[in-house]
Amino acid sequence: MLTPEENDLLCRVEGKAPMGQLMRRHWQAICLLEEVSEPDGKPIRARVLGEDLVVFRDTEGRVGVMDEYCPHRRASLVYGRNENCGLRCLYHGWKMDVAGNVTEMSSEPVASGMANKVKHTAYPTKEWGGFVWAYMGPADTMTEFTPPPWAPTEDVRVSIAKIIIPCNWAQILEGQIDSAHSSSLHSSDMVPARVDGAKATDKNWLRPSTDKAPRMQTQRDAYGFRYAAIRRPIHNAATHDYVRSTVFVAPASALIPPNNLYNVANINTAIDDTHTAFHFIAWGDPASTPETATWRQFLSAQVGVDVDAQFKPVRTVANDFMQDRQAMKAGNFTGIPGIPNQDMAMWVTMGPIADRTHDRLGASDLAIVEFRRQMLEAVQSFMKGEPPIGVGPLRIPSTMCSYQAVVPKEVDWREHEAKPV
Repeated sequence: MLTPEENDLLCRVEGKAPMGQLMRRHWQAICLLEEVSEPDGKPIRARVLGEDLVVFRDTEGRVGVMDEYCPHRRASLVYGRNENCGLRCLYHGWKMDVAGNVTEMSSEPVASGMANKVKHTAYPTKEWGGFVWAYMGPADTMTEFTPPPWAPTEDVRVSIAKIIIPCNWAQILEGQIDSAHSSSLHSSDMVPARVDGAKATDKNWLRPSTDKAPRMQTQRDAYGFRYAAIRRPIHNAATHDYVRSTVFVAPASALIPPNNLYNVANINTAIDDTHTAFHFIAWGDPASTPETATWRQFLSAQVGVDVDAQFKPVRTVANDFMQDRQAMKAGNFTGIPGIPNQDMAMWVTMGPIADRTHDRLGASDLAIVEFRRQMLEAVQSFMKGEPPIGVGPLRIPSTMCSYQAVVPKEVDWREHEAKPV
């Protein structure tokens, strides 16, 4: 259990909240590249760490991420004219480029020189792995963008399902690093089978175990931690273990054990204290990794079907997540299609910020305990002026990855050689 003060310290990200300030020392995934693919196209809204942003691609193809509100009278720039390498406010014609320079002030005499005295808030950007990234921390703390472990090179296929979820980032992250729940909540999608390791079909994922009570072990590192969920395999249970090793990458992402065809990851962007942009990612060799449309269909996260154009889900508390009780009677465990939607029903019903003072944690919650302990220690150290977790020399090694395997009992999962599929 956490105290109310610890819960707030862990979860709150807006304004001067310490966790939000720590997150600003990491490059943030602002939006998907597909949302701003067209030069001089429609600007979009984004909200990150409680800050309202506008994102646009200019005439020359450069992406800008800046304060949504015009520096003149604070009208929204989302409605502005995206033209001639800048975003022009409709109210008085002020125009800003992607770096926040005011290039024109239609309402002011040129001789006034006022344009040279105004600088709009804009953030450095990077396009990589299907995302627009921005560095939202102080300029003197900015580190060079480093490709995330789930998009190590430009030739890797990255397919992303995005859902805007009305709850805090931490309870989503806790769900992603919780291996125990998959044997129940996702049991109709992650199906026990007589296979030699995790397999992917076009309908579900197969796994070589019926064990619903894994043994948990963790190993902490400077970037976060990794842990193993150790289960009895269907074959050779007397001599072997089925190991699923997940990696928590601070502050808000996870490398999830792969299957035989592709790797899986999650990255969460804290929109504000009570909303999160959840991204579920398939990545790997283009020959075996599903394309974006196929991935979203598999997850029941298709735009225009399962989420709207702004990635807000059609399944909500108000419609009971469109749960199908007849399907449950016919054998489907949850009656909710799609792994992310099943998770979402759990996360959202915990409340916008889960009250962790009432948790009753067990042995299967070891990774949850480690996450809370490590991130609270990290933010407390950061408040004392120490380097933020997972940044610069503390970042995750490029060789670190999640894995799943059936291994002899005498093999230490920490020493098992693993590489992405």
